[in-house]
Amino acid sequence: MSTIDQTAGRLPASPVAPTRGVAAHRRRYVLACGAISVVALAVAFAALCHGTTWSSPGETFAGILGRGDKAFVISEWRAPRVLAALVFGAALGLAGAVFQNLTRNPLGSPDIIGLDAGAWTGALLVITLASATPALLAVGSVTTGVATALVVYALSRQQGFSGLRLVVIGIAVNAMIVALNQWIILRSDLDVAIAATAWSAGSLNGLDWSEVLLPFGVVAVLAVGLALCSRTMHQAALGDEVAVTTGVRLGRHRLVMVLLGVGCTATVTAVAGPIVFVALAAPQIGRRLTRSAGVPLAAAAVTGALVLVASDLLAQTLAKPIVLPVGVITTALGGLYLIWLLVKEVKR
Repeated sequence: MSTIDQTAGRLPASPVAPTRGVAAHRRRYVLACGAISVVALAVAFAALCHGTTWSSPGETFAGILGRGDKAFVISEWRAPRVLAALVFGAALGLAGAVFQNLTRNPLGSPDIIGLDAGAWTGALLVITLASATPALLAVGSVTTGVATALVVYALSRQQGFSGLRLVVIGIAVNAMIVALNQWIILRSDLDVAIAATAWSAGSLNGLDWSEVLLPFGVVAVLAVGLALCSRTMHQAALGDEVAVTTGVRLGRHRLVMVLLGVGCTATVTAVAGPIVFVALAAPQIGRRLTRSAGVPLAAAAVTGALVLVASDLLAQTLAKPIVLPVGVITTALGGLYLIWLLVKEVKR
């Protein structure tokens, strides 16, 4: 009887209960991520079926295996674009999760705080001042993206790091960089300006294997790095005092996370141009679908892949035979999401 809570007339809470709760949460999280991944793969298969004309599922499956009349079209033309949508969407989702965890703010997204615009500046300089080879575009985008992140991070550390200060400073830096990018385009030759403006919409059109294999490898390395930092990231999300108590070196942790997040968004920008709003929306949608308390990386990655591959399929079909840049679709959908998010934040 000593173990019975006499006052309440029931057994005291068992230490096993929290463990079961955590296990149930993990099981629900894994199932939700698995369901999102299955939907993303189904949409990707539909995108593989889509071309000038729709291919049947049987023809598409045979093409994936290298058989049939459409094997070359499916494996060499459609597959790079569809895989790019999945991988780049996952990279943008990861980047958004990184910065939303750092700032503890749903508006703390790379495209809101100027990192996409910063990476675009490097690509613009390469396009206007040198030959725009894929390697130079990547170097230019990553360099200016990292430089922008370091400037925003350094300014936000005045009198101690603040997530809200980082978002506000990032919005200001983003406005200045966008103005600089517009000035660069206005000063360029007409042909270069037209090409730069078209590329700035964010597009997966015309990608082939030679353009995406290296970025796929870079995104894989960055994803592994983020996975290794995920435990520390969750500790830091509990608050600075708790994180320091558990041995987290916050300054170094934040710098590493910033570099990994910028690497994800700059890699995508170097290949496809700035594709906005995926990094903003995917982490929050993934968090709600998995009913997670924080902003988990895996949920953000699979949701980002689903959002981008679905947006790219819409871009190919909505105005057919005209193929829209996928950035047009993500901007339209993301704008609606941003309005909903701001209204919700104001009501809180």
